[in-house]
Amino acid sequence: MIRSLITAFQMYSRIPMPHIEWKPENRRYALCFFPLVGAVAGIMFMLWEQFCIWLGMGNFLFGAGAVALTVSVTGGIHLDGFCDTCDARASWGGKARKLEILSDSHIGAFAAIKLGAYLLLYTALLSELHGTSAAAVAACGYVLSRSLSGLAAVTFRAAKKEGTLFAFTIYTHRNAALFALSFAAAASCCAMAAVSTAAGVSAAAAALLTMMYYHRMAYKEFGGVTGDLAGWFLQVCELSVAAAAAVTYRIMEVMA
Repeated sequence: MIRSLITAFQMYSRIPMPHIEWKPENRRYALCFFPLVGAVAGIMFMLWEQFCIWLGMGNFLFGAGAVALTVSVTGGIHLDGFCDTCDARASWGGKARKLEILSDSHIGAFAAIKLGAYLLLYTALLSELHGTSAAAVAACGYVLSRSLSGLAAVTFRAAKKEGTLFAFTIYTHRNAALFALSFAAAASCCAMAAVSTAAGVSAAAAALLTMMYYHRMAYKEFGGVTGDLAGWFLQVCELSVAAAAAVTYRIMEVMA
């Protein structure tokens, strides 16, 4: 279990960890600990917000710093999948062609454009949450996005019998992963609702709707899921959570 925990953090974060060999037995329960990476990111997000409040920093600096902080925690592994998926979808090719593009390590023009738009929009949305209780909803979203991503990895059909995601899930203890990830997803949704009922419920609903769209898109355009698609989903899910929390909170302010 400890080796699986370390493997999860080695794979999905840049947090220093003891070296663990890439062996099947060390990956058996790794997905169970995937949400913990999100918990670390969420805690750092909230610490950054409190630091910004203490120093009286502006909304934009808070938003930009929050985005940079979360990317630093993950090392950009999920953004890499987001970019590859954007390039593949922009090709408008068949499933085989799109899967081929996913394997290309180079970034294309469409990925660069959409990455820039994504980071700009995400920074703006997080800026709207500065100094509000809804910021904690976005922090919980880091746990929820990883819980749903892990659930999709073990329940959705794989697009190909190779790649990082397949190698990670083929040896996963399915029942343990389903229990741990479902528990983490439910706990994060409850935490969201406890912090702010309206913003929390809308953010959780946005995450679930994003997962439904992910399932439909992945099966229709790629024939299943891959590691790159999982990264795309996680990034879009976090964006959806932030958007739902920000919009709902502002609507509540107007109606108050």
